[in-house]
Amino acid sequence: MPQQPEHFHHEPRLVTLAAIQMACGWDVNANIEKAEQLVRTAAARGAQIILLPELFETPYFCIEQDARHLKLARTVEDNPAVRHFSAVARELGVVLPISFFERAGLAYFNSVAILDADGSRLGIYRKSHIPNGPGYQEKSYFSPGNTGFKVWQSRHARIGVGICWDQWFPEAARAMALAGAEILLYPTAIGTEPPPALPVNSRDHWQRTQQGHAAANLMPLVAANRYGLERSQQDPEGLYIRFYGSSFIADAMGAKVAEAPEEGDAVLTASFDLEQTAAARDNWFVFRDRRPDLYGALTSLDGIVRT
Repeated sequence: MPQQPEHFHHEPRLVTLAAIQMACGWDVNANIEKAEQLVRTAAARGAQIILLPELFETPYFCIEQDARHLKLARTVEDNPAVRHFSAVARELGVVLPISFFERAGLAYFNSVAILDADGSRLGIYRKSHIPNGPGYQEKSYFSPGNTGFKVWQSRHARIGVGICWDQWFPEAARAMALAGAEILLYPTAIGTEPPPALPVNSRDHWQRTQQGHAAANLMPLVAANRYGLERSQQDPEGLYIRFYGSSFIADAMGAKVAEAPEEGDAVLTASFDLEQTAAARDNWFVFRDRRPDLYGALTSLDGIVRT
């Protein structure tokens, strides 16, 4: 048998990813404590990159328009979850993207601080797409993010992070892939559409959309959601959302390899060989065969290409 060239071989580069699913109440310290317990469980199972849900320090206050909730915002330096999990990341040697309500001067953002495995902060991503609809009144609280889509070289992998509504936009996933991401991470707060809207359960659509991002970019994807019934402070009987959990991890072909139920705390883990997934991207040629010269319509709001 002829000897194969050295460049035909690859050393496996294994990484174990985790998605955390939890419910969130109004006791911030209790939420942080619960999140830490679940992070420690994930680390004990070998997880190296662990994703918590969106805005897990409190209930999803964007269910209503109430400027009093702006008092929840903190700078990244003063946010209790970011400070707390910096020490946890360092102790456990894990990467932790931490979602938080950020105050920056007179502006407010829905942000994620990327904590590396030594506890250092690699940077911040600010949510780019801000939804506004019944029960999801985020434009009342957050300015559109000004960071652009970013990728970070962490100890364990190059990660791209979007936040909730970002996950419905294939352009965001593709931008992170083109920037060198090896894994896509989406902390999330999503559930059934609340009254008075028609009851809509977007669970399957939500999952399939993200599975498509994984498949189209040939890279693993992690989505971490909250669960449970949360009620408006202004209209607790009339306005509520049932967050449907269903956190999951998809492989580079878009298949779900781990999935949580719609209710209950959960710790999902899955392991991937990043050299193998890189080889899959090289052999599928979707990046070689891209035609950015034909995609001008994507840079306009109305689909008209202007020269």
